Amino acid sequence: MMDPGVFENPLREGLRLELAAEPCVAVIFGASGDLTKRKLVPALYSLAAQNLLAGGFSVVGTARTPMNDEAFRTAMRDAVHRYADAGPIEGAVWESFAAGLFYTPTDTKKPESYKKLAEVLAKIDRERGTAGNRLFYVSTPPSLYSDIIRLLGATGLNRAPNGGWTRIIIEKPFGEDLQSARVLNREVLQVFAEDQVYRIDHYLGKETVQNIMVLRFANGIFEPIWNRRYIDHVQITAAESLGVEDRGGYYEQAGAFRDMIENHLLQVLAHVAMEPVSVLDANAVRDEKTKLVRAIRPILPEEVSRYAVRGQYGEGLAGGEPVEGYRQEKNVSPESNTETYAAVKFIIDNWRWAEVPFYLRSGKRLPKRVTEVAIQFRRAPHLLFKHVASGHLEPNALILRIQPDEGISLNFSAKMPGQAINIRTVRMDFQYGTSFGKRSPEAYERLLLDAMRGDSTLFARGDMVEMAWELTMPILEAWQQPASHFPNYVAGSWGPKEADDFIERDGRRWRRP
Repeated sequence: MMDPGVFENPLREGLRLELAAEPCVAVIFGASGDLTKRKLVPALYSLAAQNLLAGGFSVVGTARTPMNDEAFRTAMRDAVHRYADAGPIEGAVWESFAAGLFYTPTDTKKPESYKKLAEVLAKIDRERGTAGNRLFYVSTPPSLYSDIIRLLGATGLNRAPNGGWTRIIIEKPFGEDLQSARVLNREVLQVFAEDQVYRIDHYLGKETVQNIMVLRFANGIFEPIWNRRYIDHVQITAAESLGVEDRGGYYEQAGAFRDMIENHLLQVLAHVAMEPVSVLDANAVRDEKTKLVRAIRPILPEEVSRYAVRGQYGEGLAGGEPVEGYRQEKNVSPESNTETYAAVKFIIDNWRWAEVPFYLRSGKRLPKRVTEVAIQFRRAPHLLFKHVASGHLEPNALILRIQPDEGISLNFSAKMPGQAINIRTVRMDFQYGTSFGKRSPEAYERLLLDAMRGDSTLFARGDMVEMAWELTMPILEAWQQPASHFPNYVAGSWGPKEADDFIERDGRRWRRP
């Protein structure tokens, strides 16, 4: 049955309507965790400060940690003060927001906890007018997902009272491999309908990722050249200067490929390469993204070394200071086989992109923190000025900067001032902050608001999640074999030499953002 709160037409004349969410209760499982403090409650407060939440909006935090409502409110005020991106806390806004913050301790494996939660929700409905609308946010270790989903169903919390709506947001990782993703999908869909399920990928809430479709489909100068005839290749980079910090235990299980490429960067690729939609709604966009992933050429087990490369950082320098190698990090095995750098080449077998390589890479302890999409165009067919170019004449490139300094740059050749013809590459630059004079909202602000409004455009559908795992499993299975050459890059460098050799075999080279 269709979710009664789904907003059927979230766009009018090509523009998203900035409508406030209906009154509802957001229930956060794992409310004592880092994500709640750093992202979720600060994002919700920012929405309240922009008048995008209804007056009765409420949050129920729940976790095993003993706490009462006042202690929760105090902890969340500290979190908002430290992490919110909406400026200083405003007294009146905070008081109104805090009045809707509640906490109830929960053991996620015990049905009694859910019955108590149901009583709390019913009371909030009566006292704050939330009309039975519930948004459950599962922000716990993945090992608890199944219990939470099953017991929400067993206690009837998957069905909204009073004609309201119920939705569930599930944090990544959605499974750790193809088999576990399929199992989790089955478990979720036994309790919730697909249109109630919001599998979150915070990268899709970033302003530049959202702007990819606008750039392509709202500008007549780009879409005609967005194809194999004009584009030589695409590079999608997610580089981090930090190491694993205190996430060594998690990272040992995940690695760079699972952590970044299988979900975040593959979602970005789908936005870059998908076909135009006939109507701008959630199902149409997700249909086209799913078709795109289905068109990516499968990588056979015996071909993994041709299409993917991995690395692990050793000791080196970060910000001029000596840093440890990955194997010396806390909660990391001294013989770890986990990759902290991964690169892969995908080929899309369709009419638009035939034989255009898409190179995706992500790594820890690289020289800088930057995420970008680089669209490199083919060279002019006849290099008329090759003898007068000042230095190496770079090919034209369109750079979509996702973080930091969100914006778009176009690199092209221009004549330098003077009597002689000297040519160099110059950049035409657009930045969100300077062009619009306002901050870009945090990714979680957009995604939480969309979930409350019933707009699933920026959330992953179950079939695409399974396709992504199916596509990437041959690489992950091949990499279960020990790597005899780890560590193979110095902390503070741009990754292993094998990665340079990998792309140079194709006659190309990595960008240095």
